[in-house]
Amino acid sequence: MLKKSQIEPKHYRDAMANFSGAVHIVTTDGPAGRRGVTAIAACSVSDNPATALVCLNRENRANDCFVENGVFALNTLSADQEPLASHFSGLTGLAQDDRFAAADWELLTTGAPALVNGMAVFDCELIEAKDLATHRILIGKVTGLNVGDTLDPLIYFNRAYRTLKS
Repeated sequence: MLKKSQIEPKHYRDAMANFSGAVHIVTTDGPAGRRGVTAIAACSVSDNPATALVCLNRENRANDCFVENGVFALNTLSADQEPLASHFSGLTGLAQDDRFAAADWELLTTGAPALVNGMAVFDCELIEAKDLATHRILIGKVTGLNVGDTLDPLIYFNRAYRTLKS
């Protein structure tokens, strides 16, 4: 029998700070409105059919529009796009419209804003949303792709943006 232990949220966050992850801006648009947020918790689920997953804070009610719109785009950032990551994380205090005005966007298939010069953009139709603890897991069928130049990716590690050094 395994011994159970209580993990304090702060200790868990401190340990998770040792994970590194690619930085993305997750966007949506539709009847519930346009929104974009910076996210690290995103990954591929499958390549057949192409499926992606992203986790968003569900305690922020503004993130409900991702489910209500039923679409999202996962926009992967390069190192030179760090200012966009800061804008969409809320660190700069910009309103949503001003955040979107800081970059060029296009529409692929779903109507979610796709970053014109993103390293990779995965345009997704929401196929499942699951609430778990403080977050909502969005699973999307990838219906459109845009692959940009191979640049240095923007990484988040130890509570700071970083780049890869060869």
